Amino acid sequence: MELLVQFLLGLLPIIWLVIALTAIKLPGYISCSTAILFAAVVAVFYKTMPVADMATAALDGALNALWPILLVIIAALFVYNLSLKTGGMETIKKMLSGVSKDKRILALIIGFGFGFFMEGMAGFGTAVAIPAGILVAMGFDPLPTVLALLVVNGPPTAFGSVGVPTVTLASVTGLSELALSSNTIIIEAVLMFISPFIMVCIIGKGVKALKGIWHIVLLSSMAMIIPEFVFGLFVGPQLPDIIGSIVCLGVTVALALLTRKRSIPEEYRMSGQEGGSQLTAGEAVRAWSPFILIAVLLVLTSSLVPFINQPLSTIKTTVNIFSGDPSKMLSFTWINTPGVWIIISGIIGGLIQGMPFGEILKVFFRTAAGNWKTIITICSVLATAKIMQFSGMTMDVATTLVAVTGRYFPFLSPLVGILGAFVTGSGTSTCVLFGPMQAGTAEVIGIAPQWLAASNSLGAGIGKMISPSNVAIGAAAAGLSGKENKIIGTAFKYVVVFAVISGLLCFFIPKLFGSFIISF
Repeated sequence: MELLVQFLLGLLPIIWLVIALTAIKLPGYISCSTAILFAAVVAVFYKTMPVADMATAALDGALNALWPILLVIIAALFVYNLSLKTGGMETIKKMLSGVSKDKRILALIIGFGFGFFMEGMAGFGTAVAIPAGILVAMGFDPLPTVLALLVVNGPPTAFGSVGVPTVTLASVTGLSELALSSNTIIIEAVLMFISPFIMVCIIGKGVKALKGIWHIVLLSSMAMIIPEFVFGLFVGPQLPDIIGSIVCLGVTVALALLTRKRSIPEEYRMSGQEGGSQLTAGEAVRAWSPFILIAVLLVLTSSLVPFINQPLSTIKTTVNIFSGDPSKMLSFTWINTPGVWIIISGIIGGLIQGMPFGEILKVFFRTAAGNWKTIITICSVLATAKIMQFSGMTMDVATTLVAVTGRYFPFLSPLVGILGAFVTGSGTSTCVLFGPMQAGTAEVIGIAPQWLAASNSLGAGIGKMISPSNVAIGAAAAGLSGKENKIIGTAFKYVVVFAVISGLLCFFIPKLFGSFIISF
């Protein structure tokens, strides 16, 4: 009985989130901000945590959310909004729609390649919403289009928003960013590889859609996976989606152009114009300039270029916020953080596209002000998570789960992430809520904590396929508002399949290649 009480109290803030978001249907920012109160009550009255320690734990989480996590999110959305304002996004749409007349290949280019790019750049639903808007405007069937985009853009979640979910996971677990990135790409590679095949089958309404283009899907998938794997394994979480998508787009567009003269079955043939044919090279470069600059600056300031990375990374402030443990330090890197470079890229890109500096600033401040609910939500989630972590609540939950499931817990580990993403709609929030618990469970059962933390990220990507908030974004973009339940019901079978595959991977890979995983 004591173990059950410990488990339920440890999970009380999460239980509240499930009830608030799904049963009461409170907005996310209200649900998450009130979850702090549940965590605070349990921490102070059950775990006997001093009030000052509880308050500073919450402050530690909120400050960590503001810099660098929310900085990246606001920066990425700023660049996207700027591209809408300058017309650059319309030019990008024309370029993408002018490459091929085959709906299946266009789905690969826009849904897979460009979708991964938007996930890597901004995340938070943009990888579904933006491609959905483009494809539906081009005449794609809305329902299978949204479903396909939800499926294909689940696996890259861990490296979305310039790696924010994994960077955040490292922050709340105390594990190395590179170790988490390495383990994440190992466990996610299989689902990343098969997802474009599934996407084409959904768009084409059957396996028959692969006929005649399976080799293009294969090469497109490999063009994504290989750079994703290399950067995820050896560089870190910030660049895999961005670099992988750029390579994938290049390869897939080249393949599309090389095969333009082949016959296309009527059911997959696009009708209408070839929108990109009237664009000049200068117009194309101007439209892509903010995104090109982001990719270049993030690579130049990454660990790939140590003589730039190392001096810039030393410009930081490290402070102790949490009063309960002087060793719990929080670092603020002021220059060499992705959000700063994304903002700089957006400003320069906006100037290249002819927007006055004052207008660029207006777009930035409107973006920040317009996302105040997101700011409250993520600050609240991190504050709650830090209270749970520092008070020992997450370890209480981990201990109970181990007692019940024992050595079989890794098979169920991704399900925890799926639950978190279903509730929050965010890979970042899921990593914050359950990452420490997964890492703690791993230590109890004797496997690498970075492995179960990575499986939590994998589960988060899968759970976003049926998250009401994420589905609502895609439905709105495709003109399907009011049909969210139908989309969720259809997507559920893919979630089940992905959950089983991920559970098997999580359970068996450490047994077969344990030392290999730990070495990274």
